[in-house]
Amino acid sequence: MKEAKTSVMQSNAVITAIGTYVPERILTNADLEKLVDTNDEWIIQRTGIKERRIAGDMQFTSHLCFKAVLNMVERYGADVSDVDYIITATSTPDAVFPSVSSQVQAHFGIADCGAADIQAACAGFASAIQLANGLLLSGAYHKILVIGAETLSKITDYTDRTTCILFGDGAGAFLIEASDDGNGDILSVYAKTDGSRGHLLYRSSLSPSLDGHDLLENGYIVQNGREVYRWAVSHVSEGINQLIGRSQLSVDEIDWFIPHSANMRIIESLCERTGFPLSRTLSSIQRFGNTSAASIPLAIDQAVQAGKITSGQLLLLYGFGGGLTQSGVVLRWSI
Repeated sequence: MKEAKTSVMQSNAVITAIGTYVPERILTNADLEKLVDTNDEWIIQRTGIKERRIAGDMQFTSHLCFKAVLNMVERYGADVSDVDYIITATSTPDAVFPSVSSQVQAHFGIADCGAADIQAACAGFASAIQLANGLLLSGAYHKILVIGAETLSKITDYTDRTTCILFGDGAGAFLIEASDDGNGDILSVYAKTDGSRGHLLYRSSLSPSLDGHDLLENGYIVQNGREVYRWAVSHVSEGINQLIGRSQLSVDEIDWFIPHSANMRIIESLCERTGFPLSRTLSSIQRFGNTSAASIPLAIDQAVQAGKITSGQLLLLYGFGGGLTQSGVVLRWSI
């Protein structure tokens, strides 16, 4: 297998605002004890999750996006009327089409705006940032809305104790603009995929098999947790180390490590293998569970609001999941 490409790169992308939203309904571990054979101690010990947010029956991914963008506008005074591209990373769109991004465009009445969704599962938000940087560098676009949003509760089997304890709903948005001086905040990127392991984590209601592996056709999330854990600890830690090395930075120079909030045990193992101390690692797992493409912006915004992340700091964002795909970005926080 060829080594994935990564580099210290050109960028004119500057993050100018952030916004997030999670649904009001809270699903606690105590609530799950009433649904399946589990308990609070078991869940916390194995995942680090205490609660997760659940969208309403008529609340869909686009609705979460609207509220995350509105939160950004209200907090930063951001003007989205002249956004010229919207990228939404999601595995749970309202429908196959129209895209969630096009619904965001319509909701805010943005004229002359391109719109596309990407599906890279839990690596989606970091992947969307990479794509946004490329569009800005091309000179064709100047102001891009990047959103990571999920309503995973709608594809979770609440009779399966191995998966229902994990997933929650939420959304996060970045406003990314082309800088006036041509100097951007994206310092390095990394991406790698091993599609031969795709059967380890999937949602399928159409395909009877994947690479020779029979799949369930119930429309729910299915994962081989043990094998996904092994892949993440080994292969994702290798990818993170590659990104650190090729960004020409050391672990000590990076202020915050923000991995996808898949599972606290995975995060702890990644820290051990990469050298990042847990004290400089951010997650959204405890309060929100695994929110896939939304987990990284949710973790960042918690830290921003707590005063932990400040302007000028260096962040390493790293998503990984279904595909099996991993995607990372090193950036300078400039808000």
